[in-house]
Amino acid sequence: MTELEKYYNKFNEEKRLNSRHGTVEYVVSMKYIHDYLSDDKSEKILDIGAGTGRYSVALANEGYDVTAVELVKYNLGILKSKKSSVKAYQGTALNLSRFEAGTFDVTLLFGPMYHLYTFEDKVKALSEAKRVTKTGGIILVAYCMNDYAVIRHAFKENNLKECLENNKLTKDFHCISEPEDLYDYVRIEDINRINEAAGIKRIKIIAPDGPANYMRPVLNAMDDETFENFIKYQLAVAERQDLIGASAHTVDILENINE
Repeated sequence: MTELEKYYNKFNEEKRLNSRHGTVEYVVSMKYIHDYLSDDKSEKILDIGAGTGRYSVALANEGYDVTAVELVKYNLGILKSKKSSVKAYQGTALNLSRFEAGTFDVTLLFGPMYHLYTFEDKVKALSEAKRVTKTGGIILVAYCMNDYAVIRHAFKENNLKECLENNKLTKDFHCISEPEDLYDYVRIEDINRINEAAGIKRIKIIAPDGPANYMRPVLNAMDDETFENFIKYQLAVAERQDLIGASAHTVDILENINE
Protein backbone atom coordinates (compact mmCIF):
# COMPACT_ATOMS: atom_id res chain seq x y z
CA MET A 1 0.00 0.00 0.00
CA THR A 2 1.38 3.42 -0.96
CA GLU A 3 1.50 6.42 1.37
CA LEU A 4 -1.22 7.98 -0.77
CA GLU A 5 -3.51 4.98 -0.26
CA LYS A 6 -2.85 5.02 3.49
CA TYR A 7 -3.71 8.72 3.56
CA TYR A 8 -7.02 8.34 1.75
CA ASN A 9 -7.94 5.30 3.84
CA LYS A 10 -7.95 7.68 6.83
CA PHE A 11 -8.92 10.99 5.20
CA ASN A 12 -12.67 11.65 5.06
CA GLU A 13 -12.99 12.70 1.41
CA GLU A 14 -16.79 12.70 1.58
CA LYS A 15 -16.73 15.18 4.46
CA ARG A 16 -14.38 17.52 2.59
CA LEU A 17 -16.47 17.45 -0.56
CA ASN A 18 -19.65 18.16 1.39
CA SER A 19 -18.14 20.96 3.48
CA ARG A 20 -18.97 24.53 2.57
CA HIS A 21 -15.56 25.21 1.01
CA GLY A 22 -15.85 21.91 -0.86
CA THR A 23 -19.34 22.84 -2.01
CA VAL A 24 -18.07 26.07 -3.57
CA GLU A 25 -15.44 24.11 -5.51
CA TYR A 26 -18.01 21.52 -6.59
CA VAL A 27 -20.76 23.93 -7.70
CA VAL A 28 -18.41 26.12 -9.74
CA SER A 29 -16.63 23.12 -11.30
CA MET A 30 -19.95 21.51 -12.25
CA LYS A 31 -21.09 24.74 -13.90
CA TYR A 32 -18.05 24.63 -16.18
CA ILE A 33 -18.37 20.90 -16.83
CA HIS A 34 -21.95 21.46 -17.98
CA ASP A 35 -20.79 24.21 -20.33
CA TYR A 36 -19.31 21.42 -22.50
CA LEU A 37 -22.14 18.90 -22.21
CA SER A 38 -25.30 18.75 -24.29
CA ASP A 39 -28.86 18.48 -23.02
CA ASP A 40 -29.40 15.20 -24.89
CA LYS A 41 -26.86 13.44 -22.61
CA SER A 42 -25.05 11.97 -25.61
CA GLU A 43 -21.50 12.48 -24.32
CA LYS A 44 -19.31 9.78 -22.85
CA ILE A 45 -17.46 11.05 -19.77
CA LEU A 46 -14.29 9.70 -18.14
CA ASP A 47 -13.50 10.69 -14.54
CA ILE A 48 -9.83 9.94 -13.80
CA GLY A 49 -9.03 9.95 -10.10
CA ALA A 50 -12.73 9.90 -9.31
CA GLY A 51 -12.32 9.61 -5.55
CA THR A 52 -15.62 8.68 -3.91
CA GLY A 53 -17.60 9.70 -6.99
CA ARG A 54 -18.69 13.25 -6.18
CA TYR A 55 -18.64 14.24 -9.86
CA SER A 56 -19.02 10.89 -11.64
CA VAL A 57 -22.06 9.75 -9.68
CA ALA A 58 -23.79 13.12 -10.02
CA LEU A 59 -23.22 13.17 -13.78
CA ALA A 60 -24.37 9.55 -14.14
CA ASN A 61 -27.51 10.38 -12.18
CA GLU A 62 -28.20 13.13 -14.72
CA GLY A 63 -28.20 10.48 -17.44
CA TYR A 64 -24.67 10.69 -18.86
CA ASP A 65 -22.58 7.64 -19.76
CA VAL A 66 -19.82 7.88 -17.13
CA THR A 67 -16.71 5.78 -16.57
CA ALA A 68 -14.53 6.27 -13.49
CA VAL A 69 -10.95 5.30 -12.66
CA GLU A 70 -9.73 5.50 -9.06
CA LEU A 71 -6.42 4.37 -7.55
CA VAL A 72 -7.47 3.97 -3.91
CA LYS A 73 -9.54 0.85 -3.22
CA TYR A 74 -11.22 2.46 -0.19
CA ASN A 75 -12.50 5.39 -2.26
CA LEU A 76 -13.52 3.04 -5.06
CA GLY A 77 -15.56 1.01 -2.60
CA ILE A 78 -17.47 4.10 -1.48
CA LEU A 79 -18.10 5.08 -5.11
CA LYS A 80 -19.47 1.63 -5.95
CA SER A 81 -21.62 1.58 -2.81
CA LYS A 82 -23.61 4.49 -4.21
CA LYS A 83 -25.21 2.05 -6.68
CA SER A 84 -25.09 4.41 -9.66
CA SER A 85 -24.63 3.53 -13.33
CA VAL A 86 -20.95 4.60 -13.23
CA LYS A 87 -18.60 1.98 -14.68
CA ALA A 88 -15.83 2.10 -12.07
CA TYR A 89 -12.34 0.58 -12.22
CA GLN A 90 -9.23 0.64 -10.11
CA GLY A 91 -6.36 2.22 -12.00
CA THR A 92 -3.88 5.02 -12.34
CA ALA A 93 -3.86 8.19 -14.43
CA LEU A 94 -0.46 7.16 -15.77
CA ASN A 95 -1.81 4.10 -17.55
CA LEU A 96 -5.24 4.15 -19.21
CA SER A 97 -4.43 1.29 -21.56
CA ARG A 98 -7.79 -0.39 -20.84
CA PHE A 99 -9.37 2.36 -22.97
CA GLU A 100 -8.96 2.78 -26.72
CA ALA A 101 -7.86 6.10 -28.19
CA GLY A 102 -10.59 8.65 -28.78
CA THR A 103 -13.19 6.95 -26.58
CA PHE A 104 -14.51 9.87 -24.50
CA ASP A 105 -16.07 13.25 -25.30
CA VAL A 106 -15.24 14.85 -21.94
CA THR A 107 -12.45 13.78 -19.59
CA LEU A 108 -12.04 14.94 -15.99
CA LEU A 109 -8.58 14.82 -14.42
CA PHE A 110 -9.55 16.28 -11.05
CA GLY A 111 -7.35 14.46 -8.53
CA PRO A 112 -4.18 12.97 -10.01
CA MET A 113 -2.26 16.19 -10.62
CA TYR A 114 -2.40 16.90 -6.87
CA HIS A 115 -0.31 13.82 -6.18
CA LEU A 116 2.12 13.54 -9.11
CA TYR A 117 5.45 15.09 -8.17
CA THR A 118 7.48 15.17 -11.34
CA PHE A 119 6.95 17.19 -14.47
CA GLU A 120 7.31 14.00 -16.50
CA ASP A 121 4.51 12.21 -14.64
CA LYS A 122 2.17 15.18 -14.97
CA VAL A 123 2.82 15.30 -18.71
CA LYS A 124 2.27 11.53 -18.94
CA ALA A 125 -1.07 11.77 -17.10
CA LEU A 126 -2.26 14.60 -19.32
CA SER A 127 -1.03 12.79 -22.43
CA GLU A 128 -2.98 9.67 -21.44
CA ALA A 129 -6.10 11.79 -20.87
CA LYS A 130 -5.55 13.36 -24.27
CA ARG A 131 -5.12 9.96 -25.95
CA VAL A 132 -8.44 8.57 -24.69
CA THR A 133 -10.34 11.78 -25.48
CA LYS A 134 -11.85 12.30 -28.92
CA THR A 135 -10.34 14.89 -31.24
CA GLY A 136 -12.22 18.07 -30.46
CA GLY A 137 -13.15 16.71 -27.05
CA ILE A 138 -12.71 18.54 -23.76
CA ILE A 139 -10.34 17.79 -20.88
CA LEU A 140 -10.72 19.52 -17.52
CA VAL A 141 -7.65 19.32 -15.27
CA ALA A 142 -7.51 20.38 -11.61
CA TYR A 143 -4.39 21.59 -9.82
CA CYS A 144 -3.47 22.64 -6.28
CA MET A 145 -1.96 26.11 -6.41
CA ASN A 146 1.42 27.05 -4.98
CA ASP A 147 0.65 30.35 -3.29
CA TYR A 148 -2.36 28.99 -1.44
CA ALA A 149 -0.05 26.44 0.17
CA VAL A 150 2.54 29.08 1.05
CA ILE A 151 0.04 31.55 2.50
CA ARG A 152 -1.97 28.99 4.46
CA HIS A 153 0.54 26.35 5.53
CA ALA A 154 3.75 28.35 5.78
CA PHE A 155 2.45 31.65 7.10
CA LYS A 156 -1.06 31.25 8.53
CA GLU A 157 -0.29 27.93 10.25
CA ASN A 158 3.20 29.13 11.25
CA ASN A 159 5.21 26.44 9.48
CA LEU A 160 7.50 28.77 7.54
CA LYS A 161 10.65 28.11 9.60
CA GLU A 162 10.20 24.34 9.30
CA CYS A 163 9.59 24.61 5.55
CA LEU A 164 12.75 26.63 5.05
CA GLU A 165 14.86 24.35 7.25
CA ASN A 166 13.64 21.29 5.33
CA ASN A 167 14.20 22.90 1.92
CA LYS A 168 10.50 22.78 1.06
CA LEU A 169 10.53 26.28 -0.45
CA THR A 170 12.75 27.89 -3.08
CA LYS A 171 14.13 31.39 -2.60
CA ASP A 172 11.13 32.75 -4.53
CA PHE A 173 8.70 30.65 -2.44
CA HIS A 174 7.89 27.88 -4.86
CA CYS A 175 6.93 24.69 -3.00
CA ILE A 176 9.21 21.68 -3.39
CA SER A 177 7.27 18.45 -2.85
CA GLU A 178 8.36 14.84 -2.45
CA PRO A 179 6.09 11.77 -2.50
CA GLU A 180 5.94 11.71 1.30
CA ASP A 181 4.41 15.20 1.22
CA LEU A 182 1.36 13.72 -0.59
CA TYR A 183 0.47 16.96 -2.40
CA ASP A 184 2.26 18.92 -5.10
CA TYR A 185 1.64 22.60 -5.80
CA VAL A 186 2.05 24.53 -9.03
CA ARG A 187 1.98 28.00 -10.52
CA ILE A 188 0.35 29.02 -13.78
CA GLU A 189 3.68 28.89 -15.60
CA ASP A 190 4.12 25.27 -14.48
CA ILE A 191 0.70 24.37 -15.90
CA ASN A 192 1.58 26.12 -19.16
CA ARG A 193 4.73 24.02 -19.49
CA ILE A 194 2.76 20.80 -18.94
CA ASN A 195 0.24 21.76 -21.63
CA GLU A 196 2.99 22.65 -24.08
CA ALA A 197 4.77 19.34 -23.52
CA ALA A 198 1.51 17.39 -23.96
CA GLY A 199 0.65 19.38 -27.09
CA ILE A 200 -2.78 20.53 -25.98
CA LYS A 201 -4.68 23.80 -26.32
CA ARG A 202 -6.22 25.79 -23.47
CA ILE A 203 -9.72 27.17 -23.80
CA LYS A 204 -9.69 28.88 -20.40
CA ILE A 205 -8.45 28.41 -16.86
CA ILE A 206 -10.72 29.08 -13.90
CA ALA A 207 -10.63 29.25 -10.09
CA PRO A 208 -13.37 26.97 -8.76
CA ASP A 209 -12.98 27.91 -5.10
CA GLY A 210 -11.07 31.20 -5.04
CA PRO A 211 -10.65 32.34 -1.40
CA ALA A 212 -13.06 29.73 0.01
CA ASN A 213 -10.31 27.56 1.53
CA TYR A 214 -8.79 30.56 3.30
CA MET A 215 -12.23 31.38 4.73
CA ARG A 216 -13.43 28.06 6.13
CA PRO A 217 -14.57 29.36 9.56
CA VAL A 218 -16.16 32.40 7.91
CA LEU A 219 -18.07 30.25 5.43
CA ASN A 220 -19.23 27.92 8.19
CA ALA A 221 -20.58 30.87 10.17
CA MET A 222 -22.56 32.32 7.24
CA ASP A 223 -26.33 32.01 7.11
CA ASP A 224 -27.65 30.10 4.10
CA GLU A 225 -28.54 33.22 2.11
CA THR A 226 -25.09 34.74 2.55
CA PHE A 227 -23.44 31.46 1.61
CA GLU A 228 -25.54 31.22 -1.57
CA ASN A 229 -24.37 34.71 -2.45
CA PHE A 230 -20.77 33.70 -1.86
CA ILE A 231 -21.22 30.91 -4.40
CA LYS A 232 -22.70 33.46 -6.82
CA TYR A 233 -19.67 35.66 -6.18
CA GLN A 234 -17.25 32.84 -7.01
CA LEU A 235 -19.19 31.98 -10.15
CA ALA A 236 -18.94 35.64 -11.17
CA VAL A 237 -15.17 35.91 -10.63
CA ALA A 238 -14.01 32.38 -11.51
CA GLU A 239 -12.44 33.55 -14.78
CA ARG A 240 -10.78 36.68 -13.35
CA GLN A 241 -7.13 36.17 -14.29
CA ASP A 242 -5.92 38.57 -11.59
CA LEU A 243 -7.32 36.19 -8.95
CA ILE A 244 -6.42 32.81 -10.42
CA GLY A 245 -3.00 32.19 -8.88
CA ALA A 246 -4.11 32.77 -5.28
CA SER A 247 -6.98 30.28 -5.50
CA ALA A 248 -6.54 26.99 -3.65
CA HIS A 249 -7.38 25.13 -6.87
CA THR A 250 -7.58 25.85 -10.56
CA VAL A 251 -9.35 23.96 -13.33
CA ASP A 252 -7.61 24.13 -16.69
CA ILE A 253 -10.10 23.61 -19.53
CA LEU A 254 -8.44 22.17 -22.62
CA GLU A 255 -9.47 21.16 -26.14
CA ASN A 256 -7.97 18.08 -27.73
CA ILE A 257 -6.91 19.43 -31.11
CA ASN A 258 -4.31 17.55 -33.14
CA GLU A 259 -2.09 20.20 -34.69
